Amino acid sequence: MPAYYDEKTKSWFCKFYYTDYTGVKKQKKKRGFKLQREAKEWERNFLERLQGTPDMTFQALYDIYMEDMSHRLREDTVSGNEHIFRNHILPYLGEKPVNSITPADIRAWQNQIIKKDYSEGYLLRIHRALVTALNFAVKYYNLPSNPCNKAGSMGKRTKSINFWTLDQYNSFMEHVTDIRARTAFQLLFYSGIRCGELLALTLGDCGFQENIISITKTFSQKRKASGPPKSDNGARCVSMPEAIMKELQAYTGRIYGIQPTDRIFTFTRNLIRGNIERCSKKAGIPRIRIHDLRHSHVSLLIEMGYSPYLIAERIGDTVQMVIETYGHLYPSKHAEVADRLNQIIVPK
Repeated sequence: MPAYYDEKTKSWFCKFYYTDYTGVKKQKKKRGFKLQREAKEWERNFLERLQGTPDMTFQALYDIYMEDMSHRLREDTVSGNEHIFRNHILPYLGEKPVNSITPADIRAWQNQIIKKDYSEGYLLRIHRALVTALNFAVKYYNLPSNPCNKAGSMGKRTKSINFWTLDQYNSFMEHVTDIRARTAFQLLFYSGIRCGELLALTLGDCGFQENIISITKTFSQKRKASGPPKSDNGARCVSMPEAIMKELQAYTGRIYGIQPTDRIFTFTRNLIRGNIERCSKKAGIPRIRIHDLRHSHVSLLIEMGYSPYLIAERIGDTVQMVIETYGHLYPSKHAEVADRLNQIIVPK
């Protein structure tokens, strides 16, 4: 595995032959390495990724895994996973051969992550990212077993969610003076749409006569462009309160020259985050995330007595997700069932 020095550029490069998946022999050349060992290491990693053997490093597995997932998952999901691996997994396991990672290694890694005092939900998300990558190696690259299975899980799914009550939201809105933010908050709170769906809205998506908004896309901050909804359930029409649609119509009427295909909200999430931070503090209420406005909408519908089926249709998710995420907010009906059954029992 030789490396070569280029006197002209004062840097190292590697050049070698390999056989691709079709059996064709090809040459590969990579320039620009400061050190000889960096050139050799790049060549080794390239060949390991190509061969996909279980003795490749976890870094090499990660590269293969993320490339594969980039064709199957939404861009924002891939970006979120990349963040988790770069910050919480690769620094600990990146250089280890995949087939030498033991349950003890996993436990040691978990202990290091747990020390960082993340939430239980985030710990579970980090753990699941590693589990999924190693399951990928088991399924496609002959890793005998996933060491995470013996090591056990880290973190847990919590049922607690953060949201504002209607009174808290109204108190918050008393301090929001930016017309762009006010209109955005009204839509987020009274529709339950995701922030990406809000930012993707165009004038043509707004049915001011019918008081509906059509959700057909979501906006990617990374690509600065709109793409398909998060899931198959994401495409939907959301019936809106007439008062909110009048506010939206008044707002769009102030946008000079707006066309049906133009986005209504062209600011970034930072405008919404900044207003949440400042105005919640002024209102004396807990600060929440943008996504928690979606939780606030759902909790309001639950308080109003609507079923998980209607809520799932409205927010573009599954009934199972609604029950799993918000089921604990529904009042218990067990006592009511017992009372109703008691009424039909014929006394002896």
